[in-house]
Amino acid sequence: MIERQIIIGAVVSTEYLTQIRDLWNIGYFESVTAKRLARWIWQYYSTYNKAPGKHIETIFYDKIKTEKLNPTVADEIENEILPSLSKQYEENDINLDYLIGATKKYFTERKLTLHKDSIEAALSKNDLILAEQLASEYKPLSVNPTSTLTLSDPITLDRVDKAFNTDSIPLITYPSTLGDFWNDQLVRGGFISLLASEKRGKSWWLLDLALRACRQKQKVAFFQAGDMSESAQLKRICIYLSQKSNMERYCGKMYEPICDCVLNQINSCKKEERTCGFGIFPDKTFVEVKYDISKDSLVSAYEKEPDYEPCTCCDEYKSRKLGTPWIKEIEIKTPLYVDEAKRMITDFFIKYGRQFKLSTHPIHTLTVKDMNAILDIWERQDGFIPDVIIVDYADILAPEGSDKDFRHSQNKIWMGLRNLSQTRGLPLVITATQADAASYEKNSLKMINFSEDKRKYSHVTFMAGLNQDPKDREKKIGIMRLNAIVAREGEFYTSHEVTVLQNLRRGRPFIGAYW
Repeated sequence: MIERQIIIGAVVSTEYLTQIRDLWNIGYFESVTAKRLARWIWQYYSTYNKAPGKHIETIFYDKIKTEKLNPTVADEIENEILPSLSKQYEENDINLDYLIGATKKYFTERKLTLHKDSIEAALSKNDLILAEQLASEYKPLSVNPTSTLTLSDPITLDRVDKAFNTDSIPLITYPSTLGDFWNDQLVRGGFISLLASEKRGKSWWLLDLALRACRQKQKVAFFQAGDMSESAQLKRICIYLSQKSNMERYCGKMYEPICDCVLNQINSCKKEERTCGFGIFPDKTFVEVKYDISKDSLVSAYEKEPDYEPCTCCDEYKSRKLGTPWIKEIEIKTPLYVDEAKRMITDFFIKYGRQFKLSTHPIHTLTVKDMNAILDIWERQDGFIPDVIIVDYADILAPEGSDKDFRHSQNKIWMGLRNLSQTRGLPLVITATQADAASYEKNSLKMINFSEDKRKYSHVTFMAGLNQDPKDREKKIGIMRLNAIVAREGEFYTSHEVTVLQNLRRGRPFIGAYW
């Protein structure tokens, strides 16, 4: 499989050939057909300084005449290999960063294997002098094809294009205000963490990110590090998809928050496009409605004025930060039963062939090294290379080695997760971490609220705080405020928060958002 991927990359990508040219050795290929194709590709690249692309078919038909190919080999290339190369070229579905790393790894393995075979051949002939000479002459593949760039090389222009386009495209996108808050951070090679106090819905957010990525055609690897069992995780997935709980006590009639405008509620809006002709809190101030309104007040107003309509239709709503919660009544008639849960899995995953792998482990047993080993197995067995890796969650991963200092071991875990985002084709890695004890009394989290080791801040590319007031006013309504704790790219302020409306009874950490 890896030789096939190398050949495809060499056919379609000039940048790939440029970056691995110092490693390229046709002798490393094991397949005779791959060796032949590799030789043709390299001859073309050496002549024209670009990948053959669609010209590979012309090359093949020319070689049939000049090299008198074995009919079986010619048939294999024409009917099996060329069609897949053509499809790959049209789709341009190459994860270049991953393929470069995989090529170096494979060529290193092949070079070691061939060198070992040469030594063993000498030993089998009792030629110890030759065997020792071969052993001493081995030189490792020391060139790192992704670390060096000569800026006067025209290939630099392709790298600039990639930096400004491909590497800046979010792998996961959220709509409206929440999208404005963090879509630019959810890119390939990013390492994202959520910081929150205990029981603030971190796992629900990780699940939302995972399933949203899956829906948006990304391959997702979800590592459950011990916060939940496999059964509990599957239940949560089904609850999320069905938008209803499996517990009867969370069914029946309930109030769910929706977005509204403060000026609409206090009846001070005079715009023609306003959707409602009256307010529900005409006697309250702007500050009272936006920051202090209680769920009881909202329910009372809802029951008193059932015809009231929320409004978010003008441009001023967003620019002036006029958002505030309103509620609507919904009814969940029956809890989620197993037959409906199976239907949810079938309709979301099986019907569309969405790629989501779940790996579940007992608490404090999974290491970053284990994750890499599992990803290797998935790649070999299924060709599965994730675009997004979710770890629920970093604080309960097991340390590696014999380091007895807890802080140092935690730092190594975060370094390992960052390395994961910088290798394997630059996946987006997302995890969560628990804030310190002082966070329970804070209205909003700041950098001081780290737990264990503040060095985790230096490894992430973005960390978002999940905030709710200590008195649970916001939790009762269904309000969560997100702020940027750390952002490697772009200007940020921890005081700049986006308000998110949610209903965790229905498994939804995100319903709507406003500034």
